[in-house]
Amino acid sequence: MLLVVALTVIVLLGVSFRYTGNSLSWYDEVAAVMLAWVTYYGAALASLKRAHISVPGFVYSRPRAVRVTLVAIGEAIIIAFFVLLAYYGVYVIQVLGGSTLVSVPIPTAVTQSTIPIGAGLYVVAELLNLPAILREAWDGKRPPSEQDIVEELQ
Repeated sequence: MLLVVALTVIVLLGVSFRYTGNSLSWYDEVAAVMLAWVTYYGAALASLKRAHISVPGFVYSRPRAVRVTLVAIGEAIIIAFFVLLAYYGVYVIQVLGGSTLVSVPIPTAVTQSTIPIGAGLYVVAELLNLPAILREAWDGKRPPSEQDIVEELQ
């Protein structure tokens, strides 16, 4: 939430200064970095809350063995991808070494740290949800959708 508020303030400042003809030299670079942070950390939060787009109708219409296999393979691919992303995120930080942003003296390692940290948080979120995901696949109970929640509230 703090990142979203900070990004909003920076964008409003950037637009206001640009409107008056006094562009902020650091605005574009800092706003782009903050957008990447919001994206990576937001994705990890969405994973923790199991709010990503999925195809439960397809998966949960299959027999138990196929259903559990599809879910296990899907989770393995997701976790492997984010482990790989974290690994190469650390590599990127090492390659960038002591460089800084062009417009402000912030180390690039700080700005790019969101790649391995966000990927690591995503893996942790997937691992925390894995028992429930496998249990639902075994039982054939798909996770509740937004429509289910709305219908339940009415």
